Amino acid sequence: MVGEGVLLECLQNNKVSEVLSISRKPYSIKNPKLKELLVPDFTKLQHFEDDIKGYDACFYCAGISSVGMSEEKYHYITYDTTIAFAKVLLKANPKITFCYVSGRSTDSTEQGKVMWARVKGKTENALKQMPFKNEYNFRPSLMKPTKEQKHLYGYNRWVHKIFHPFFSLFFPSCTIQEIGKVMINVTIKGYSKNIFDEKDIKMMAQ
Repeated sequence: MVGEGVLLECLQNNKVSEVLSISRKPYSIKNPKLKELLVPDFTKLQHFEDDIKGYDACFYCAGISSVGMSEEKYHYITYDTTIAFAKVLLKANPKITFCYVSGRSTDSTEQGKVMWARVKGKTENALKQMPFKNEYNFRPSLMKPTKEQKHLYGYNRWVHKIFHPFFSLFFPSCTIQEIGKVMINVTIKGYSKNIFDEKDIKMMAQ
């Protein structure tokens, strides 16, 4: 969901000249800015090294819910896959900026009781140690999809239409469009901190 929303923002934003969408399945939209690279296994990105050269930033939006998942499997998808992807990307683009979509309450200490938060924290910490030009972590909670989005499933298909205005009164929220705008802005201008919550996202999206 996040990846699609960020992609749509990049395609309509005049600060972006070209987008390479790296995914496992083709996307239905056609746009002169858009190129697609289908990668069946993100841990084997080295097979596509020539295709990923020459880019200024990576907006890494891949992820999965930890509900019903073992820590071992969640760790593989969230940490192992992300870090393997990032290492190959960095080798091909030594001056790249890396933006990672994490989540609210991510545990930077890696010591807490909540499994997903520990693993996300470990992933953030590992990315921070890598020699990117800049590395930023986005920690949203409630996210409102972009109107044109098609890939909304389960909870995301209906909850924002029905409950989002109510929930926003009690829980921090932002739009996926705002996340995309901030990723673009920090790639161009940089920023003094590398973790963004909803308040930071809304401020930097202006």
